[in-house]
Amino acid sequence: MTREAATRGDHNHQQCIDLALDRAHRLCEENGSRLTARRRQVLEQVWRGHDAVKAYDILEELGEPRRTAKPPTVYRALRFLQSHGLIHRLESLNAFVGCSDPQEAHPGHFFICTQCGVVRELHDDTLARRVAHRAEGEGFAVESQTLEVQGRCAQCQGGQIS
Repeated sequence: MTREAATRGDHNHQQCIDLALDRAHRLCEENGSRLTARRRQVLEQVWRGHDAVKAYDILEELGEPRRTAKPPTVYRALRFLQSHGLIHRLESLNAFVGCSDPQEAHPGHFFICTQCGVVRELHDDTLARRVAHRAEGEGFAVESQTLEVQGRCAQCQGGQIS
């Protein structure tokens, strides 16, 4: 979903943002980390829609007249958010999306619409186990698992996104 599409239909995207920020505060409190103002701002930028966001887009959004954010600051915030499971990095796009379930570590499986840019995170334990099992059969030690499937979402095909 593009930034504009986040407000289409029955979807209340502000609710997504609020939920993500609440989860981030709670998780950081639980593990003794700090969700600083800058980290919160970066997380808000990642969650402003359901499409992937590049670091330099975040940097541009955070830039203020006479006082711009610096790239290392944004990259440090992104690394922090990623290390705490609050966001995912999409390798194929060199961009970031908010994690829809940051409570526990999980493989990243995503559907990425090549037309509108919407990214849907999948939670499929069966798929994750099958990939891990196949890797084991090949003698491959999995360190992380990310699957990015590109195509067109239901809305871009003429249907509605549920």
